[in-house]
Amino acid sequence: MAGSHRCLVLLAISLAAAAASAHNITAVLDGMSEYTLYNSYLSETKVCDEINSRSTVTVLVLTNGAMSSLVSNLSLADIKNALRLLTLLDYYDEKKLHSLHSGSELTTTLYQTTGDASGNMGHVNITNLRGGKVAFASAAPGAKFQATYTKRVKEEPYNLSVLEVSDPITFPGLFGSPSAASSNLTAILEKAGCKQFARLIVSSGVIKMYQSAMDKALTLFAPNDDAFKAKDLPDLSKLTSADLVTLLQYHALPQYAPKASLKVTKGDIPTMASTGAGKYHLSVDSKGDDVSLDTGVDRSRVASTVLDDTPTVVHTVDSVLLPPELFGGAPSPAPAPGPVAADVPAATPAPETSAPAPAPKAGKKKKKAKSPSHSPPAPPSSSPDLAPADAPVGDDADTADTKKSGATAVAMSFAATVACFILAVASLL
Repeated sequence: MAGSHRCLVLLAISLAAAAASAHNITAVLDGMSEYTLYNSYLSETKVCDEINSRSTVTVLVLTNGAMSSLVSNLSLADIKNALRLLTLLDYYDEKKLHSLHSGSELTTTLYQTTGDASGNMGHVNITNLRGGKVAFASAAPGAKFQATYTKRVKEEPYNLSVLEVSDPITFPGLFGSPSAASSNLTAILEKAGCKQFARLIVSSGVIKMYQSAMDKALTLFAPNDDAFKAKDLPDLSKLTSADLVTLLQYHALPQYAPKASLKVTKGDIPTMASTGAGKYHLSVDSKGDDVSLDTGVDRSRVASTVLDDTPTVVHTVDSVLLPPELFGGAPSPAPAPGPVAADVPAATPAPETSAPAPAPKAGKKKKKAKSPSHSPPAPPSSSPDLAPADAPVGDDADTADTKKSGATAVAMSFAATVACFILAVASLL
C-alpha cells in the first residue's frame, strides 16, 4: 500500500510537470484573427520557442493595428527584442493586475535574459492608475506609460497568461542594434576561439556561401580550435577541395535556429550540404538546457551562442561534425604533431620455408579507403589552406535580411502520464 501511495505521489508530480510545459503560444493564438500579425512574428523570430520553454509566463499581445505600427520601420532583430520585452517571466491574470502590492510592481521580461539589456532595462513597470486602468512602461528612468491593459485572451493558471495591451513597450536604445550585415563573421569566429574554422571557410570560399545565406536565414555550428586537435579527428588535409566544401556546408543550416528552437527540434534536419532525401542531415538531442548534435558518426555539444541576430545565429560546438557520407568508414586520423616514434621496427622479409604459407583470411584483409560520396562542386579557388589555427584571417562583409520560417512545436507527454495515473488508481480498487 505504501508503495502504491508513493507511486501516486510521483505520478501527481509528473502530471504537474507535464501540464507546466504543455503550452504552445502559437497554437493558443491560432484562429484569433485580431492577432495574426503578432503570431506570425512570434514564429518568424522564434520568440515562440523561448516562450514555450518557460513554465510560467505572461504574454502581452498586440492587435494587428498596433503590431503594424510597431514593425513598419524595424528590422527583424529589433522586432524580436520588442516581443521579448512584451513577455513577462511571471504569471499575471486580470485579478493579480488589479491587486498589485502598493499599486505598482517591477517584473522581469525575456529581454532581460538575453544579456543585451543594460541595468534593469529588461524589466517592465506595472502600475495601477486611477479609474481602474493598469499601465505598463519600461523600467528606464523617467519612462512614460505607453501601454494599458485591454482584455484577457487566455489563462492557464499558473503557467500561461495571454493579455491584450494597447501599445508596445519601448525605451530609447531598444532598437537600432548592429545587424548581422554589419558584423565581421571571421572576427566573431576568431574572438570565440574558432580561428581554424574561420581559416577554412575563407580559404575554401565557403564564407561567400554563408554571407549569401545570411540574407535569408543561416544557423552556423562553428567547431572551436580544440575540436581540430582531437586525436580521433580524420586528416582533413586528405579531403578534396569539393569534399572540404561539403564538410563546411554540413556545419550550417539554411534556417534560423537559436538554441531555444534546437531544444524542441525533432527528427533529422537538412544542412546546406543536403542534396537529397536523408543526405547530409543532422539530428538534435536535448536534455534540459544541454543540446547536442548527432551526425551518425560523432556527437557534438552546442557550447555557446556567439551571435544571435535574426535571421542569423552562430553557435560554437565542441567537435567537428563528421557526416557519414564522407566519413562512414573507419576514419584515418590526422598525423599527430611532433616527431614520429622511432621504436617501431621495420618490417623484414620472412625466411623461405618449404611449408606453404596460409592464405590470408578475408576478414583480416585491409580494406581500401572508401571514396567519398558525391558532393556539391567547390567554388573556383586554390587548394584550401590548412595552416595552423592562429594564422591571420581577412575581413568579410556580411549581409542580413528577413525570411519567414515555420512555427515551433512543443513535445508533450501529458496523455501518456494521465494513462499511467489511471492504471495506478485502477490497481488500488
